[in-house]
Amino acid sequence: AAAIAVALDAIDASLDIDGLAYTGEVEDFFFLVERELKARLGPDLGGRLHTARSRNDIDHTLFKLALKPRLDALLGKLEQLLQTLIEAAERERATLIVAYTHGQPAQPTTYGHYLAAMIEVLLRDIARVESARAIVDLSPMGAAAITTTGFPIDRGLVAELLGFARPLQNSYSCIAGVDYITATYGALELLMLHLGRPIQDLQFWTSFEVGQLYVPNAFVQISSIMPQKRNPVPIEHLRHLASQTVARARMVRDIVHNTPFTDMNDAEGETNEAGYQAFATGERVLGLLAVLLPALQVDGRRVAENIRRSCITITELADTLVRSEGLSFRTAHEIAADVARAVVAADGDLPRDGYAPFRKAFREHAGREPALTEAAFAEAVSPEHFVAVRERFGGPGPQALAAAFAGYRGVLVAAGLAATATAAREASARHELDAAFADLMGAA
Repeated sequence: AAAIAVALDAIDASLDIDGLAYTGEVEDFFFLVERELKARLGPDLGGRLHTARSRNDIDHTLFKLALKPRLDALLGKLEQLLQTLIEAAERERATLIVAYTHGQPAQPTTYGHYLAAMIEVLLRDIARVESARAIVDLSPMGAAAITTTGFPIDRGLVAELLGFARPLQNSYSCIAGVDYITATYGALELLMLHLGRPIQDLQFWTSFEVGQLYVPNAFVQISSIMPQKRNPVPIEHLRHLASQTVARARMVRDIVHNTPFTDMNDAEGETNEAGYQAFATGERVLGLLAVLLPALQVDGRRVAENIRRSCITITELADTLVRSEGLSFRTAHEIAADVARAVVAADGDLPRDGYAPFRKAFREHAGREPALTEAAFAEAVSPEHFVAVRERFGGPGPQALAAAFAGYRGVLVAAGLAATATAAREASARHELDAAFADLMGAA
């Protein structure tokens, strides 16, 4: 063992791996190293290293070792984005925006409430990436070709020294189960698919016609011919890079589709290499988004004008009539609809111009005068009141949002602690392996 260790160290120091060219003398890099071992140690001693091993378990171990740092880097960027989103959401917790459904103005909410929705999806995506990472963190070594070996190997010790959490139990699964690949790229695909949706909102909200988000000049590209143009191109880059990542991750998953449940080349070298490009583009998305989001500014003037023109606080008028006037919601809804039609037709302002149409509609539907005064009406249909009364779990009200933010920060702290613990465990394993290998060489 000591002689083999010394020879392996010498081979590693002398081989220029990047400069190697395939000559056909040996089948692959594995057999090249074995040939070098035999040349240095003789065929008997050089041929003993492969005892109780196969390229099958070695290959999947190497693929997993290559995926773990990529997943860790991705999780690191996800935690940075999560931190950025939480800070932005807390800062904008009371900043009014127009929320859209079906592409049309629907109700007022706050920018912080919208960003909190992004946070919750991101938390679930992070959990999927962490789950994939846990699958990658199971060692295939010792499975050999399919069925383990008759030699008395210690799979747990090998897993520990290589920095894995533990061995993957079933040896057939070690060489055939490649769900560590599909789990990884499935999580990456969903992450980018989900981020692509608010990225589309950013594009819509920054359009000239909507304009509720302002992109600072540092993130704007000018036109080479049209002096007035302000093109928020980072949002376009986010969209197409997220789409590229979705496509690359999906390609890896699709390659595994309808393959046999056995060891196969379909999920090996070229497939893994292609998948790394998905990580590269995905990390660009996360980095750019983390920089852009804090720089975006809500244009309060445009938000107020869009709220006025769209009459989107009218839902709260219906709710208020149910609570204060004792009407059924359907009757209250019909009154509110009449008011909205009248105000929109007059291009008016609901709090200022809506009370007269309200009294008329109320008399027609309820058959009496309303108890709601003009001042109470104006408050009921104000966007600030609309948000403030929605204090239910998950709503945009101040207390509901504060509770949500506390929960998000708790998850962020826990994720950081878990990542630190995993990094420490793997660093300790590397140190232990290096020390053991050095002791082995020292015994030669």
